[in-house]
Amino acid sequence: MPTVPKGNRMIRTLTGQNSFILQQELQRIISEFVAEYTDMGLERLDGEEAEYDRIRESLESLPFLASKKLVVLRRPGVNKQFVENAERLLSDLPEMVDVVIVEPKLDKRLSYFKFLKKVTDFKEFNELESHLLVRWTVDYVKEQSGELSTTDATMLISRIGVNQQLLSNELAKLLLYNSKITKETILLLTDQTPQSSIFDLLDAALGGKTKRAIELYEEQRQQKVEPIQIIALLAWQLHALAIIKTAGDRDPATIAREAKLNPFVVRKSMGIAGRLTLTELKQLVHNVHLLDVRLKSESIDTDEAMLELIVSIGEI
Repeated sequence: MPTVPKGNRMIRTLTGQNSFILQQELQRIISEFVAEYTDMGLERLDGEEAEYDRIRESLESLPFLASKKLVVLRRPGVNKQFVENAERLLSDLPEMVDVVIVEPKLDKRLSYFKFLKKVTDFKEFNELESHLLVRWTVDYVKEQSGELSTTDATMLISRIGVNQQLLSNELAKLLLYNSKITKETILLLTDQTPQSSIFDLLDAALGGKTKRAIELYEEQRQQKVEPIQIIALLAWQLHALAIIKTAGDRDPATIAREAKLNPFVVRKSMGIAGRLTLTELKQLVHNVHLLDVRLKSESIDTDEAMLELIVSIGEI
């Protein structure tokens, strides 16, 4: 049975899809360690590059020119030997060695996950619920001495997506232009992500706004997004709609958690799902699948075929 490491050493695991918050926590840990022990005791290893013996040596060796050592292991789980020996390595650490294991994606069915969950200080950073993401965006701008309304924050997220790292980058650009972020500056300085555009395209087509749906498609093509990519994004959106449509009376948070979808995506898609019958959704999936096959197996005018698909969506 796994045993919790003893002594003064600290072993942490950081995991989850929210890379922004995960990196913030990692930087906090590193900064606090360096402030107390200097960077002489800091070692960083990447599981995709470092050999197992190099990882083992780093974990087993005593700190040099420092009273304590911090070993940051990024994705060591890709190293089969490390996974096989993780229990022994982490249980036999010298007391002067702390470890941070960064595993953005962990398969919860594996014993490696269960071991880390049991014997380490385990922190999982998931994507924020939609209302929390909006609140974070508004607060983040305020912390930077800027101003952003809840309505415009919601619009920004719908436009560029739910990735907090991307959001922080775009907010930095917007704040540099003007400390008061408005709808006008968001439209001026940010580009709508393909995924958000395809959601709007599908929403417009299903709402009978075929002209607007075609405009959105043409905008994507002007931005060099290929038809096959647009088909893939449509398929992803239909996958999310199918999950929502068959979720029964589950609330959005439960759907997002069980299906491993972003909560913001689920809430945003609820409106479309509510307008479609299951039969209509199946027909949509069928139409997109047929075109996907044709694009990959036939020599056809891809743009013309895509426009025909958009028109057919409006007729469902």
